[in-house]
Amino acid sequence: MKNRISQLFINLIENKRAGLGIFITAGDPNLNTSQKIFDSLPDFGADFIELGMPFSDPMADGPAIQASSLRALNQGMNLKKTLLMVKNFRKKDIKTPVILMGYYNPIYQYGVKKFITDSHNFGVDGFIIVDMPPEEDKEFVKYLKNTNMDLVKLLTPTTDEERLQKVLENSSGFLYYVSVTGITGTKKASIEEIEKSLNRIKIFTKLPIAVGFGIRTQKQIKEISNVANAAVVGSHIVKIIENEYTNKKNNLFNVEKVLNEVRTLSSGLN
Repeated sequence: MKNRISQLFINLIENKRAGLGIFITAGDPNLNTSQKIFDSLPDFGADFIELGMPFSDPMADGPAIQASSLRALNQGMNLKKTLLMVKNFRKKDIKTPVILMGYYNPIYQYGVKKFITDSHNFGVDGFIIVDMPPEEDKEFVKYLKNTNMDLVKLLTPTTDEERLQKVLENSSGFLYYVSVTGITGTKKASIEEIEKSLNRIKIFTKLPIAVGFGIRTQKQIKEISNVANAAVVGSHIVKIIENEYTNKKNNLFNVEKVLNEVRTLSSGLN
C-alpha cells in the first residue's frame, strides 16, 4: 500500500531527479509563525518535510536545533500541538510527505498506540526516531504495521554490514544517511566519502536514500543529488529562523526570508 513517501520517490526516480527535504522544529519560534513556514515550504521547493518534535534533551542535535527546541518549548509547544500542525497543513496540502522526527521520550509519555493512531488520523506519513535502535522498536512497529506510515531508519558512516542488515529489518519509505559522525549542523563530509558509503548500502537494499546532517549550500545539494535520492537541510534553515527571530524589527518575523533560502537550495537539485 503506497503512501505519500513511496509515491514521491517513485515520481522522483521516474523524473530522474533528486528531492529536497527540509527540517523545521514544530513551534519554532512560535506556533503561528512555524505553521506559516510549514504550510509554505512545498511552494518554495521542499519535496518532503521533516517536522521536529520539540524535546528538552535532543542528544543528536547541534546548538541550532537544540535552541529551536527550547524556543518552541518555552512557547508551550508539545506533541499534541505538533500533530495539530500536521492536521492544519493537510487542509491545504494532501500530497507532500510529512515525517515526524525526534526522540522516543515524548512519544512514550503521550502513549505509543495513541501517538500512532493520532499521527495516522492527522496525516503523518512517517517517523524518524533518533534514539530508538532496532532492538527497541518492537512496540512501535507493532502498532505501526496496521497503518501505511513508514519508519525511516538512520544509517551513519560507522554502520557496518552486520548492523546495516539489522537496521534494515523494520525500515520502510527511505533511509536517512547521516553523512557525518557527531551532531547536526557542525561539519560536513566529502562527496567522495558519501558516495562510497551509499554504494555500499545499495548492495543490501532497494530503499531510496536521503542524505542529511551538515548540508547547507546549493553546491552540496547539487553534489548529493548526483549520488542520492534526496538531500535534507535542517540546521541551516533553523539557524535562519533563529537569526530572523533574534533580529526581527517591530515584532515582524520575515517568513519570506526563510522560504527564499529554501527556493535557492532547491534550485541546486539535479
